[in-house]
Amino acid sequence: MMILIKRKTIKGFFMNRSNWNDIWVYFKDLAKREKGTVINLLGLIITEAILPYISIVGMGFLLNKIYQGADMGTLFQYALAILLTTLLFTVLHARLTENSRRARDNSVDLESGEMNRKSLSMDYEYLEDPHVQELRSWALSRSNFGIRGWFLFFAQSTLANLLSVFTALVVLFPMFFGEEKIGNGKGSFFISLGLCAAILFMVWGNYKASIYFVEKAGNVYGQMEGLFNKRRYFMNMFSGVESQKDLRMNRQQDIIDHEIHHTYGKLQKQQLKGNHFYINGLLTGVALSDISCFLVYVFIVIHAYMGLIPIGNVVVYAASIVQLTNAVTEFAETIGRIKELSTFTKNYMEFIHLGNRKYNGTLPVEKRQDNRFHVSFEHVSFRYPGTDRDVIKDLDISFEIGEKMAIVGKNGSGKTTFIKLLCRLYDVTEGCIKINGIDIRKYNYEEYCRLFSVVFQDFCMFAFPLGEDIASSGSPEEGRVVDALEKAGLKERLGALEQGLATYVGKDFHESGISFSGGEKQKMAIARAIYKDAPFIIMDDRRLRNARTRINTGFSLLQNKTTPHRSVV
Repeated sequence: MMILIKRKTIKGFFMNRSNWNDIWVYFKDLAKREKGTVINLLGLIITEAILPYISIVGMGFLLNKIYQGADMGTLFQYALAILLTTLLFTVLHARLTENSRRARDNSVDLESGEMNRKSLSMDYEYLEDPHVQELRSWALSRSNFGIRGWFLFFAQSTLANLLSVFTALVVLFPMFFGEEKIGNGKGSFFISLGLCAAILFMVWGNYKASIYFVEKAGNVYGQMEGLFNKRRYFMNMFSGVESQKDLRMNRQQDIIDHEIHHTYGKLQKQQLKGNHFYINGLLTGVALSDISCFLVYVFIVIHAYMGLIPIGNVVVYAASIVQLTNAVTEFAETIGRIKELSTFTKNYMEFIHLGNRKYNGTLPVEKRQDNRFHVSFEHVSFRYPGTDRDVIKDLDISFEIGEKMAIVGKNGSGKTTFIKLLCRLYDVTEGCIKINGIDIRKYNYEEYCRLFSVVFQDFCMFAFPLGEDIASSGSPEEGRVVDALEKAGLKERLGALEQGLATYVGKDFHESGISFSGGEKQKMAIARAIYKDAPFIIMDDRRLRNARTRINTGFSLLQNKTTPHRSVV
């Protein structure tokens, strides 16, 4: 997946209104959810910007007092006050920094958790929407810190440097426009004004050059997204037990090894290219900053030589100039990265705030003792979002929940889609589906889902204790779990487990877990469907047909027409 930041004109160098708006929207969302984190960030910005100037101004003040002949007691009191103030700010800054570090360290987990919760609550059709998945991929591609972590880092760096620049200008103001002017005349004013103009020009050039090189490097790294995706794919492949079996048995190591080396070779070349731009930007910024420092140092030397600046002020001004140039350089470097980050914050916020497309009705589902419901598909057509081909076209069918039935067809004939529509994972494109004469879209969705127990082809068993996995609950009813496992054909296997229902499925979370076979996991999925005790049990795979004799409630079996055998009832 390729992400490019286009630059058509000189305006592309700078943060535009849209970029700032994306950052502001993300900040408001963060402040709403994590007020403590934002307060800590603001405190850190203030202490980081002001702390260096406490020592700088304090040292200059002491030197001036010494030069003026102050007594030792007075000097000691001033020195102690400066020391205590510095110590207080240092401790406060250290505490705020540690809080900020912990907040950044937890960013990936918190952000992934937010996105996972959104994935669980959003309409199912979003999960198969390529655009939505691209939003999620782009938002999660910020690696180490996540978007939240990078936002906190760049916000701290940018605002602290901006406040540091402001503080430095306040400290330096008397040198340019106060009483300490050369000759105290108009000539001094124009010299100061010219020097300020020259410094501003250097600062502007530094800012512009830094943005240019940062965006150039950002374009290079954006083009690497596809390579990063490929690398993640190989990493996931090697971490999966199932894929390792195919790799070993089919002797695919050589081709995979070749692809990995090829991918890493391309990544290294692109990284070198991107680093080249970063280095050029750094060198340009250092050169312009050094020129600015040189001009100011000349100005200060002239003042000091003519006796117009006290010795303490020379120290204050010189140190403040260093702080000013460093802050401007760092500000210019980070502002370009923030522009890049604004793209990802926009993707993240768009994903998190995706609205529901599906209408959620309010009608309760009828409660029936016999669990029999009449289902009718009335002129139903359906096409997946983003396509113009009907998977199901003008389907009319009706049946009773509570009966045993089968839907048989070739691969790709729409059997699984039929089940997705019945379970309302998708809404129909045309027509309607009714239960007991009422459009299913009018039912409360949570209640409606309780009508169905489904075993899909790509079912998922979790690395939980067996009893909890079957019951989908932390408090399983042991008798019901055992009964469901027996009906699904796992009676003997359950009896052989030393820890019984407390046995972990797989070794992901517990070393004493059992790596069950694929067939056993399939039976567990069937047992889970039985445990739910829904009126309608659906098995979306012909391989599940052997389980039908063990299930007393009604069920539907969707069988792929791949063999002549069609006896399914």
